[in-house]
Amino acid sequence: MTDSDDRKVVEAQIGRPLRAESEVVSRCHLDLPVVIRVPPLLDDGTPFPTLYWLSCPLATTRIGRLEGAGGVKRMEAKAESDEDFGAALEAAHRSYREERDRTLGNTEGPRPSGGVGGTRAGVKCLHAHYAHTRAGGTNPVGEAVSDWVEPLNCEEACVLDGETNPNWVNLP
Repeated sequence: MTDSDDRKVVEAQIGRPLRAESEVVSRCHLDLPVVIRVPPLLDDGTPFPTLYWLSCPLATTRIGRLEGAGGVKRMEAKAESDEDFGAALEAAHRSYREERDRTLGNTEGPRPSGGVGGTRAGVKCLHAHYAHTRAGGTNPVGEAVSDWVEPLNCEEACVLDGETNPNWVNLP
């Protein structure tokens, strides 16, 4: 798949044009993008704190269900009550921020801030934590979410020829 093909697939997956050149960093078993890496400054110069963006519609739906059922609050509570989990979450935010800041270098002007998904601490969005883990980051929230979301076991591609596949079924 070419970079142009990847861009079309991701745009179909997320339902809008990308706001910056992005790189696919994780794929599913059908070789379609699952997570993209987004630059910390969008094409128009807007700071963008989310380094890893989840594009897979199956994972997005499943994680949305987790969030709707109180998953963010549960992960926040776990971080507060489990010292090791909380420390690992802080380390994930720190490494995410440092990775994004290395990408920026000595850029002048507005800069994105925060850790995973732009949050300074805690859990803001399970999608961002899962994307971080799926991209190879060490993230206790993303690892927990992985256990609930995977396998990403679509039988048909969600996107064909740059368009949403009408035969794709969003599995439970």
